[in-house]
Parts: sequence; structure tokens; C-alpha cells
Amino acid sequence: MPELIQLLPGNLRKRVKDLEQELADARERIKELESKLETDPLLNIFNRRGFERELKRALVYANRYHSNVAVLTIVLDNFKSINDRYSHLGGEAVLMAASEAIVSEQRSSDVVARVGTDAFAVLCWNLSEPDATAKARLIEAIVGALEVPFAKDALCVTCLAGHTMLKRFDSPENVIARAEADVRLRRRQRRQAA
Repeated sequence: MPELIQLLPGNLRKRVKDLEQELADARERIKELESKLETDPLLNIFNRRGFERELKRALVYANRYHSNVAVLTIVLDNFKSINDRYSHLGGEAVLMAASEAIVSEQRSSDVVARVGTDAFAVLCWNLSEPDATAKARLIEAIVGALEVPFAKDALCVTCLAGHTMLKRFDSPENVIARAEADVRLRRRQRRQAA
């Protein structure tokens, strides 16, 4: 194709080059917009849409290579009461601190996302089930130890972290449902222990 462009008269050759540049710019803009569609604007991590895309990719990979992949679901406790008492700014401060704490405990290959108002998910590659359980408990401890300065207060939040392992021929919906069910089980266990 470049050889054909060289045969065109000068004004047409310039127009083709201009159109090629416009096309390249449009492709770059599309990439930027797609990235924004999959990113939480407050936390600069994946949103639910981005996480589901990554989860689908992980399911294909796990099925093909029989790899251990875990999904953690983290739900902040009493987030609504923090939001109600300290406004959305207080809630956002807690979300940012919790997000930073969760991200700091992940490997670069893992995927962290905000999948709900007060919920996060983590896709952990090459992680055994005992290690996934340990990681979930670690996240509970780290988030539970946070003291987020806001106004004249230190906002504290706890969380529950559930997990599940990807299974052969799983669907994204089944994976997320199992991880959320594990959070509900943790909540029941916590109530019974109290």
C-alpha cells in the first residue's frame, strides 16, 4: 500500500497521510475511552466492567492451562453509616484508604477492582486455596487496622473478605456468586462468634 501512495499526485499523497494520522489519533482516543469505561474514576482501579473482562480472560486461561486462580470479594462493613455521618467526602476518604490497602497487598499480576459501592474484588493468579484464604484474612486485618483522618476524626472501617477458586467451565456469574456467598458465610460466623 505505501508503494501505491507514492504513485499519487502530491496533494492526494498529503491527504492520504493526513487521513492515516487522523485514523491513528482516532484509534488512540478509542483506547483512552475504553480504558475510562473500565476504570473507577475515584480510585483509579478497574470497575465492575473491567473486572468482568479480566475474569472472563482468567476463566479461559485457567481452563486451558489448568491454573489456580482465586477471586476474593471484599465488602466494607458499616460504610453507609460512615457516608451518612461524614458525608460522601468521608466515605470517599475511607474508600481511597481501603483501596490503597487492598492494592498494596497484591502482586503486579493480580487485578483489583471496585465492583460495588462498598465492595472490591481481586483476581489472584497462581494462588492455592489455602493461600487465598490467608490473603482474605490478611486483607480483613489490614483494612480493619485503618484509621482514616477526616476532619477532626479518625474514621475506622472493617471488612469481610470471601474467596473462591475458579473451576473448569465456570461462568463469571457463578464465580462472583460463590465469592459473595463466602462473604455471607463469614458474616454469619462473625455474628456467632460475637
